[in-house]
Amino acid sequence: MAHLNPYLSFKNTAREAMEFYRSVFGGELTVSTFGEFPGMTQDPAENDLVMHAQLTSPDGFVLMGADTPTGMPYAEPAGISVSVSGDDEAALQRFWDALGDGGTVVMPFEVPPWGGRFGMLRDRFGIDWMVAYSPADGA
Repeated sequence: MAHLNPYLSFKNTAREAMEFYRSVFGGELTVSTFGEFPGMTQDPAENDLVMHAQLTSPDGFVLMGADTPTGMPYAEPAGISVSVSGDDEAALQRFWDALGDGGTVVMPFEVPPWGGRFGMLRDRFGIDWMVAYSPADGA
């Protein structure tokens, strides 16, 4: 079985971002730092940066992330959004509200022409999110 999971890159904020996402989605967060693996970074000041983090939520979401050390190129995330969707409107509203805390709403979480509810935002870490509610009954 294969899995497709978002892997987010940060510049020195991965730990804070992944802890924020744990507060949004719940679940278990594991974090490994560059310092745990000697030779993984050229600058000892970066030993506490996140080499790999994985959040596994009770809903089965898996979100991964890492810091980008100085010796590697880093570009702000662009051209991609993380999408959260389903038929539990209350849960999706909670995710929307939490992700938007300190972020910027691009499109409000409202009823679009195709029904349900849909919204887009950029969170405080610069990650774009789409939240889509589709009623189970198709209404």
